[in-house]
Amino acid sequence: MGSFLDELPIRRAALEDRHSPWQSRTVSAMLDAVAASYPDRPFVITDHATLSYEELAGWSARLARGLVASGVRPGERVGLFLPNGVEMIAARFAVARAGAVAVPISFRLQPRELAQLLTLSEASALITMEAFREIDALAALDSIAPGWDQPGGQQALPHLRLVATAPEQGHAGQRPGALTLRELEREPDPALDAELADRAGAASPADVATIFYTSGTTGAPKGVLSTHDMELRSAYGSAYTRAFEDGRRILFALPLNHCFAYIEGLIAAMFVAGTLIVQASFDPVASLAAIERYQVGEALFVPTMSLAVVAAARTSGHDVSCLHSVMSAASSAPASLWSELGKLLEVEQLVTAYGMTETSAASTFTLPGGPLDDLEQTVGYPKPGGVASDPALDGLLITYKTVDPVTGADLPPGSEGELAARGPIITPGYFRQPEATAAAMLPGGWLRSGDLGYVRADGALVLTGRAKDLYKCGGELVMPAEVEEILNRRADVVQAFVVGVPDARMGEVGCAWVVPEAGAELDPDEVIAACRAELARFKVPAYVFTVTADQLPLTASGKVQKFRLAKRAVEQLGL
Repeated sequence: MGSFLDELPIRRAALEDRHSPWQSRTVSAMLDAVAASYPDRPFVITDHATLSYEELAGWSARLARGLVASGVRPGERVGLFLPNGVEMIAARFAVARAGAVAVPISFRLQPRELAQLLTLSEASALITMEAFREIDALAALDSIAPGWDQPGGQQALPHLRLVATAPEQGHAGQRPGALTLRELEREPDPALDAELADRAGAASPADVATIFYTSGTTGAPKGVLSTHDMELRSAYGSAYTRAFEDGRRILFALPLNHCFAYIEGLIAAMFVAGTLIVQASFDPVASLAAIERYQVGEALFVPTMSLAVVAAARTSGHDVSCLHSVMSAASSAPASLWSELGKLLEVEQLVTAYGMTETSAASTFTLPGGPLDDLEQTVGYPKPGGVASDPALDGLLITYKTVDPVTGADLPPGSEGELAARGPIITPGYFRQPEATAAAMLPGGWLRSGDLGYVRADGALVLTGRAKDLYKCGGELVMPAEVEEILNRRADVVQAFVVGVPDARMGEVGCAWVVPEAGAELDPDEVIAACRAELARFKVPAYVFTVTADQLPLTASGKVQKFRLAKRAVEQLGL
């Protein structure tokens, strides 16, 4: 028997046979198709429950009837303020089944931020947790929508007509006047079932399925429109690229309110009737234990998670020999990470990827089993789509070029500039934000990414920075990624992030936030001196702060929020 990588072409061919010809449909129709063929196969495993495909499909149908009975109309938005778990997954499919649009919201948001997204999305319904760990969602609702738990009592959010709560695990509902998720459910009913059938018949794969609000690496949220067809094509392309075997078991603690876990985990798994091991929060030791217990084949991480798992594996006695694949993406990673994942965890298939919410999660992948240099130096190649691909793009789901960051004009092939993309997995725009949509789109359906880089001659993408990260020091443009590369080469540095901060004389100067290697003590003056030996004077950071990985401000997808680092630097420096 060959290695897992040796069988990659065989697995891809089986996946193509299974889904040829491509069927465009809604995500709820996809669930029903898998449930019909594999009713008893486990779909979701959590610490508290295991649900088969048939059970999950049935639960989502009961919730969908409840949404219809409660007056939720096709196209209306339904907010989902829930942590990872079976409730979030059932609710996602229920909203789709009702013909409505899901608005998944990070459960870590503050009340003001929750109110902002419910207002921006004009959500008519909200399915929310009651509490999760230290977070009291009911208190948050009390502060932003007083009277929400009484009929007609809520006036602060004019669009919101329905609130259903998912009680904390093991507890009854905390508000006698509130509708619980269980009370929302409806058993089969001729009138409701006829209405759901009518909505399914009228639904189009081109309909918006989800509005993902950007997690905010640069500031204000935008509501990214995501259609059923975008989500399914992108997920199939990911399953095809990563060569899923039948029944692949995928573990993640990444939040399902973000497209990474939703597309790369939840939706992709359905194409092989796979099983999700969903963790409510990340703990590296718990991840290793779950891999062993549930015989997980693939884990989805961001680099900060990967680093923690590698550290935990050094002292853990867990047998993770079942793990053959790791996808670690969403931000840059130190070069040593890839070799450690391969050697310490004995993972054969390591991939990284690049994408945005606007490109339906990963739009590029490194080649499974490809050279280590690609993992360290690139973010991979445009994603192939197999039977779901665009014939006009030669079997791909997306293609890239570079444009001038200021004018948007095309640059010669191989030139560094702002990356722009087009293809069937690109968003049609932003909800109720025509100006933002117009600013992001170029003629011919090209989306401006806001990322700087270039396309190598072999098609691989190389990132060099964020257009919005650039700052000017003494009139000279500084690209933080260049400075970060110098810092990341150091043996005593795990990760480095550089931001611009105001300076009375130079306009802006650099401030580096550095995560030291375990046990290392960095001297800021020495770090600055070392940078001075390798960089032009205007590129050398004026300030260096050390920080632990858990102190970095992260988006829901694990990306570092540099605007928050810049704000923190300004506060610490008293600028």
